[in-house]
Amino acid sequence: MQARNVSGGVHFHQAPGEEPFRVTPRQLPATTDTFVNRADELSRLNAILARRDGGHFLVSVQVVAGTAGAGKTSLALRWAHQVKEHFPDGQLFVNLRGYDPGEPVTADQALRRFLRALGVAPGDVPQDTDDAAALYRSLLADRRLLVLLDNAATAGQVRPLLPGSGSSLVLVTSRSRLESLAVRDGARRITLGTLPAPEAVALLRAVTHGYRPESDDDKLTELAQHCAYLPLALRIAAERAASRPYLGLDELIGDLRDESALWDTLSTGNDEADTVRSVFAWSYRALSPPSARLFRLLGLHPGPEFSLSAAAAVGGLAPGRTRQVLDDLVGAHLLEQTAPDRFQFHDLLRAYAAGLVQTEESPEQRQAALRRVVGWYLYTAEAARAWLRPAEEPVALPEPPPDVRPLAFTDYDAAADWSERELGNFLPVVRGALDTGLDQEAWQSAAVMWAARPPSSSEREGLDLERLGIEAAERADDPAAQTRLLLYMGISYRTLNRYPEGLTALGRAIELAGRSGLPGDEARALNLIGLIHLHKRELDPAGSSFRRALPRFRDLGDHHRAARAQSNLASVDLSAGRLAEAARAVEEALPEQRRLGHRPGEGNLLRIRAALQLEQGDADAARRSIDDALAIALALRDHTLEGYWLLTLGDVQRAVGEQGDALASYQRSAMLHRRLGDPRREALAWRGTGQTYTAMGRTDEAAAFHHRALAVHRERGDAWEQAVELDLLAAVVHAGDPEAGRVRWAEAAMLLAPYADPRATAMRSTIERMAAGPG
Repeated sequence: MQARNVSGGVHFHQAPGEEPFRVTPRQLPATTDTFVNRADELSRLNAILARRDGGHFLVSVQVVAGTAGAGKTSLALRWAHQVKEHFPDGQLFVNLRGYDPGEPVTADQALRRFLRALGVAPGDVPQDTDDAAALYRSLLADRRLLVLLDNAATAGQVRPLLPGSGSSLVLVTSRSRLESLAVRDGARRITLGTLPAPEAVALLRAVTHGYRPESDDDKLTELAQHCAYLPLALRIAAERAASRPYLGLDELIGDLRDESALWDTLSTGNDEADTVRSVFAWSYRALSPPSARLFRLLGLHPGPEFSLSAAAAVGGLAPGRTRQVLDDLVGAHLLEQTAPDRFQFHDLLRAYAAGLVQTEESPEQRQAALRRVVGWYLYTAEAARAWLRPAEEPVALPEPPPDVRPLAFTDYDAAADWSERELGNFLPVVRGALDTGLDQEAWQSAAVMWAARPPSSSEREGLDLERLGIEAAERADDPAAQTRLLLYMGISYRTLNRYPEGLTALGRAIELAGRSGLPGDEARALNLIGLIHLHKRELDPAGSSFRRALPRFRDLGDHHRAARAQSNLASVDLSAGRLAEAARAVEEALPEQRRLGHRPGEGNLLRIRAALQLEQGDADAARRSIDDALAIALALRDHTLEGYWLLTLGDVQRAVGEQGDALASYQRSAMLHRRLGDPRREALAWRGTGQTYTAMGRTDEAAAFHHRALAVHRERGDAWEQAVELDLLAAVVHAGDPEAGRVRWAEAAMLLAPYADPRATAMRSTIERMAAGPG
């Protein structure tokens, strides 16, 4: 941050010195050691490496298409591991779950995973999908990576994940042909069919080798026929044969033939699909009763992958017993283990398990299993929330039932790690509870998980949780729950600068809180409404809302929120130019925030005090205050606070002539706000950059940054910020073009007309004098 001397321009998209730590991701899952054949397809993939022009691939997107169970993923992983040395900057992998019975992985979610794998800190990942994709392309621009996108259903899942240049290669697997990728993106396609009979027999031999006596080719060919030569079915059949070495192959084939005949009566007309299901059933019926029961119950798990503890909750089993059963299922090739404590189904097997549980478990048993797993996520998320957002009022929960064993966390990092891993399951868990009539559990989970989200999560994810939670709370006829979730929705909308929607949600919260006798929630909604008005620089409505909220918090003994409202009043007075009032409010609220141990509130007051001290001419004191504030933001790993408070640090540095340091502070602030999806504050960083270039005598660069910021404020319809930017721009251009300067001042004066506070009045008077010109 301490740049000292800056020569040349400051670039705000992946600026020098601001690139994330350059890491080499190695995300490829392990490949099976019994992969056989597919020599022709491997040869065609190898040919891609030879087709280059100046280091760029002539074909940079390759699709492997084929029917379910044909071995697309196995082929892609086999080849990726063989050629990974050709990609010195690493390999990225994501299972897009395009054909999973649950929700597919969105391009936005995949981008976030990839950016973190490329060294971007979780809090620095842009909230906007387009911005995230732009950063991703920038990071890959000079690198040679292999990107493997598994199980894509549509081109829309894939396209944001394509690099901008051909130095990296993208390999996509899909059941679809993805024609639009060929048309728009130049993708080539390999279509994978079933295995030829000799290759199918070779696969059976490879899996069973060393586990049972050698079987003759005729018997293996018959077994392969019953598996329709599909690698997934062949592997499951071979695993069963290998696990029963003293059972004759004739007997195994007879069992499978009987199972196939059973499925013939339920035929869908899709021979391959019917064959796969018959192989699944054949293997499933060979499981021990505990393994079979957990297999089908896992079909109820709402999310795409799960931990051992979540599986134990589904099955109502002890963790040690669950580990044994999961090992059985992995050994039977009915479940995949993706990490030491992470498991997932092949999408066909998940659909099969989900069907089994509907027919082999009673409605009461299904509901009990779902209650256990939803309860496990709910209580574990509450344990994480207590570390991640301790100031947030907890949801009143009873003691967990005896068959629910939630996790406990020993520190902040452990809670954050769990939240990061499980974030993809939060929304499916809430939706699963809602869809099955567990309305109370659904809204409780939505509320707790909103507060238990990791720092890297997007407020868009928060909005999805809130919408489902409100629906559940309405169905449960629980106005207190509705009010809480509407408050959270107001916070999310405010963070995303969607002010009208935020005011609507908070207005509903006030109405519900008033009818239901919830004065604390009513006061909280008033405070949040005030913050939206403050963001819009509607100072009178903002001050009115804070002054209405403050005594209510005090009457309720809510010292924490009373101190927040006092801080917000200080911000109003500072914005209006009432410095003495602002200083009194800061000095009254700061000791209370420290006593309560509320670090974000303490830091915000220090930021306000720094701005006050700077206006009062005490730059040294301002520097001490803003340094203390930023130390808090860094300790909390909160990039929202850091990005905003860096604006004040830049102002202080610029005031004392540390122009290089000021540019560096504004640069990082702009970068953080770009990634957080806050164009308003990003534009404020551009403003500070323009002011710094003006102080350095570099007027062309100053004007360019002011123009850039002005465009954002115009697009947002923010009259005050437009007026401030026009005033600064007019001062820059006036020396070279006095008339252009006067035109901008005249427009600024017109925009300031509705504002009557002391700062606005003084500013308008000065601007009108400048617009009038000499004399």
